[in-house]
Amino acid sequence: MAKCENERFERELILEDALPNETTFHLLALNLCCGFACLAIALSVWHILRHALHYLRPYEQRHIIRILAMIPIYAFTSFLSYVFYQNAIYYERVRDCYEAYAIASFFTLMCHYVAPNLHEQKVYFGNVRPKNWAWPLSWLQKLTGGEDRGWLRKPRSGLTWFNIVYVGIFQYCIIRPLCMIVAVISQSQGKYCQSSTSPRFTSLWVAGFDAISVTIAMYCLVQFYIQLKEDLTPHRPFLKVLSIKLVIFLCFWQNWLISLLTAESGPLKPTNFVAGPDLRIGIPCILTCVEMAFFAVLHRWAFPWKPYDIERVPRHRRQHYACGPNAALLEAIYPWDYAKAAARGFRWLFHGRRFRKDDPSYQTEPNFGMKQELAARTRPGARTDPGHTESKKRKHMERKTA
Repeated sequence: MAKCENERFERELILEDALPNETTFHLLALNLCCGFACLAIALSVWHILRHALHYLRPYEQRHIIRILAMIPIYAFTSFLSYVFYQNAIYYERVRDCYEAYAIASFFTLMCHYVAPNLHEQKVYFGNVRPKNWAWPLSWLQKLTGGEDRGWLRKPRSGLTWFNIVYVGIFQYCIIRPLCMIVAVISQSQGKYCQSSTSPRFTSLWVAGFDAISVTIAMYCLVQFYIQLKEDLTPHRPFLKVLSIKLVIFLCFWQNWLISLLTAESGPLKPTNFVAGPDLRIGIPCILTCVEMAFFAVLHRWAFPWKPYDIERVPRHRRQHYACGPNAALLEAIYPWDYAKAAARGFRWLFHGRRFRKDDPSYQTEPNFGMKQELAARTRPGARTDPGHTESKKRKHMERKTA
């Protein structure tokens, strides 16, 4: 029976000598981690409540709240990983699992910026002329037939391009939770062994599948940004992309780097003042909590709540919010739309893709006037904006009763 060679790391206790200030490094680092985690959580919760109190456009703010929730989840689970360091693997898997839903929420938010529902999004993307795939697929196209031929060719239809990106992003919402379940079950049975690279343990396979899945999702997200960055300029997409990618990028690479530095052959070794768990688990948790406090501040500019305040939008002064803060938070928590989106994407991949030649919506010639019209319809105060339409109807009824 395979046994984890580094199992002693998971059972190691923190026994340290006191520093000159008569406290241990573990207590000092734990207080630092707790302080920044509380700061990040407080800033993010305040920001989330502002969106919930000004719930003007649910089809956008529902996903903004989900993205903002990434900060308190990362900060809280990182702090718990350090407090209960012997079971840190469970908290880390939960934290990483939410990463998939944050990416999906960001993609869905960008789609809602161009059109408020899936039907109009299909019309919009059906009139888009797809750009060629970014590197490295643009380089691999030379080996598979070029830009217009081969299985890596550029899609001829904007709707086909949209569906490919759609599947590439939402597949991560399925693969990531499955990897988490496998990791948790195998860890409880002693078959995970995170510190081992042996194929006898599931850690290598979970990391491999997860790396492939997240690479596909992030590539599709970048391709989506490249395609629509000009149309989404009023919504400042670069700042939003940056605030999402940096969280994922820093958490992944700093954990990977520290795991190399603290390996048996690495330069960082435990001492009488700094124990092994403080190096392997404590330092990444501290860095994550500090970064989450920084990103909580950045999110105030990337996802502001003021554009949804009725008092700040003159055309919406007579309008009511979609619902109260409690209903808004419940709507954001409810994950059923993720499941439907993933099922819709896989249905197209295994069924709809084969019959798209018979669908006239895939044969639509690019109509940039239609695309600009649909984009204008989602801007605040546009004539077809839900708030403006409702306000107009209310004014008409008031004049009629008078």
